[in-house]
Amino acid sequence: MNNSWKVLIALPLITLLGACTQETQNKFGRAVQNWTGTNGVLEVYAGDKLVKRFIEIDKLSTAAGTSDGVPRPYRFGYGVLDTNLNSVQDPGEKKVYFEFSDYSTSYVFYEQP
Repeated sequence: MNNSWKVLIALPLITLLGACTQETQNKFGRAVQNWTGTNGVLEVYAGDKLVKRFIEIDKLSTAAGTSDGVPRPYRFGYGVLDTNLNSVQDPGEKKVYFEFSDYSTSYVFYEQP
């Protein structure tokens, strides 16, 4: 494909993205980030004590109602349950589905440095 065709294709896409609302642009950015992947860590605390750690999380999602689309008060994702809390996937530690409440769960989510 020569350069003039690339410009003809790219220009409308850039224009459309610029016309999107900020929320739509944010969703697009998250979709790109989710597609490219991240290396997230979720730590769950009971008071000041670390009680669970999930590693290698690609994203956290906010649940939405099936029929009404209203956001639910919990988040979910997939990650490796780090049972010995050493931040490394050891033999036997597998990827699991998890959910946690936005209201009652003390947690920290960050990208693994």
